[in-house]
Amino acid sequence: MHIAPPKADLSTFVAQRATTPFCYNRTWLDLIAKLYRYPVVSLTTTDATGQVTGFLPVCTVRSPLTGRRVVALPFSDACPPLASDEASTHSLVDQALALAHQERAGYLELRAGRDAVLAQRPDLVESNLYVRWLLPLSTDSDDLWARLKPPVQRQVKKARKLGVRVRAAESYEDVAHYYRLHLHTRCRKHGMPAQPRHFFFELWDAFGPSDTVRFLLAEAEGTVIAGMVLIASGSTVRYAYGASDERYLQLGPNNLLLWEAIVWACTHGYQTLDLGRTARDNTGLMAYKRGWGAAEEPLSYFYAPRVAGLAATPEQSWRFHLLTACWKRLPLPVAGALGGVLYRHLG
Repeated sequence: MHIAPPKADLSTFVAQRATTPFCYNRTWLDLIAKLYRYPVVSLTTTDATGQVTGFLPVCTVRSPLTGRRVVALPFSDACPPLASDEASTHSLVDQALALAHQERAGYLELRAGRDAVLAQRPDLVESNLYVRWLLPLSTDSDDLWARLKPPVQRQVKKARKLGVRVRAAESYEDVAHYYRLHLHTRCRKHGMPAQPRHFFFELWDAFGPSDTVRFLLAEAEGTVIAGMVLIASGSTVRYAYGASDERYLQLGPNNLLLWEAIVWACTHGYQTLDLGRTARDNTGLMAYKRGWGAAEEPLSYFYAPRVAGLAATPEQSWRFHLLTACWKRLPLPVAGALGGVLYRHLG
């Protein structure tokens, strides 16, 4: 494996090559290494003059529960190899395969998205369980409003009429409000472990002051009833996490939150809103995102020597249903504490 070049050279290369550079950000890589104890390796390639021609951060997940694997990159929808030519891409993949062999990993997982070079490699297996949803933005939010489906417009208007208000988080207390909703939504609605509480506080500390990470809260009569976490990176704002109190869904807070996120992104000059990864068999969520005018894009993951792991488990499989059904039955304090411990095994 190549020794990483100076940070300044790597930062310049990422800025030039990545449309959404957040997952390559050194602060983010250090954060997941710290919180989840993943060794992070920066795979690089250089030309004859020492200039960077390729970069791919990877993590080794060593778990007695879910096995050992090398992933680019845990807790990221997409982290494609950054390369200036095909040879550099191949070299990065070869280095990742060598690391997986060195670590005696069960498999390598590359969350690359569409990649013609990777798709041609006979030693990689492509999985197409997911798509991502991208909404083009403009400087005129009124134009985007006109493109929304009428049911979406009605929900936004309804939320405002019923007194729902959206504001940005300003304190640790606000982040705690979001986490409370997040824990309930992940565990009770989706039946999945939630990130540890301190993850969101670390995000706030590391990226909140620069508005790279933005927490939005929806309130009704002084009560926080829904929330959203946005990650701004390059020309894109990504809808990273969302949560709500099901008792107040009739007020339409989630639609108002998303609309306010769109307005903020347009106002600040961003070109795309990424509505995140969706399993192809989740037809309800697919229809919801389509209603906002977003277009789906294939989100391929590549594996060696076989397709494996949690990210490759279909949501309609019996294993997925068994996991979610069991998790929903846990008392919330137990689910929160246990999820905080287990989450590192899911990356």
